[in-house]
Amino acid sequence: MEKILLAIDAMNPDKKALDFACYLALLTKSKVTGVFLENLVTEEKPVIRKVLGMASVGWEVDEFAVEMKARSEETERNIKMFREGCILREVCFDVHHDKGVPSKELVRESRFADLIVVDAETSFNKVYEGTPTGFVREVMRHAECPVVIVPGNFNAIDEVVFTYDGSASSVFAIKQFTYLFPQYYNKKITILQVNESGVWEEPDRRQFREWLQDHYTDLQFEAMKGKPDDTLFSKLFNRKNMFLVMGAYGRNAISQFFKQSSADLLIRTVEQPIFIAHQ
Repeated sequence: MEKILLAIDAMNPDKKALDFACYLALLTKSKVTGVFLENLVTEEKPVIRKVLGMASVGWEVDEFAVEMKARSEETERNIKMFREGCILREVCFDVHHDKGVPSKELVRESRFADLIVVDAETSFNKVYEGTPTGFVREVMRHAECPVVIVPGNFNAIDEVVFTYDGSASSVFAIKQFTYLFPQYYNKKITILQVNESGVWEEPDRRQFREWLQDHYTDLQFEAMKGKPDDTLFSKLFNRKNMFLVMGAYGRNAISQFFKQSSADLLIRTVEQPIFIAHQ
């Protein structure tokens, strides 16, 4: 891995997101690109222009307004703190300042990145949205690289949990995580399947294990009986020092998945990092 995008609200940066992005960068010897996002589209005001002697109304940001000058100064202070934070942690960094619709800007950037790191509470809405926010939902649905949700409380990674349903999409997520984080080869790896029988139901288990053994040294296959959403929550709630990998839902179904309250509850209450990838 070479390039990590850190999604940053230009007016309200999150220290724990920076801490975790720098941890991943040091682990993988990657660069962190701080993407400072401003939703200036909402600050546009009607302006009368004259074109060829004809008056027309357009929309633009008044960069000379007092409030806009204050925003600009605050953003520059936050960019400076980001730079100083990366230097202090000895992490290579870059800065992008995007002023369009935040979710669209970050998705556009994701096409040329290896990973997005974002806090589930990041919002550009003045009204409280809960967790994950609308901005984060849009990023998870449309990002063109994997997304990591920042942990609420991070100490270390002792275990990686792969959620697996036998689909190509779930294998894709596992492969993406493995290729991006080969440094976890000696961690405990749990491959978790939830189904109606509580018995591992995968005819390709031998081939799957064979592939995993080429990348990891400590494997454990586990099957649980129940509905995936509820069972995953009960299993993973309060689990410590874990990296959760999800991708069994695909690009279309993941949109439906993240509309469900149980999935929101999983993201909101699991204090550990969550890796999400879809084809």
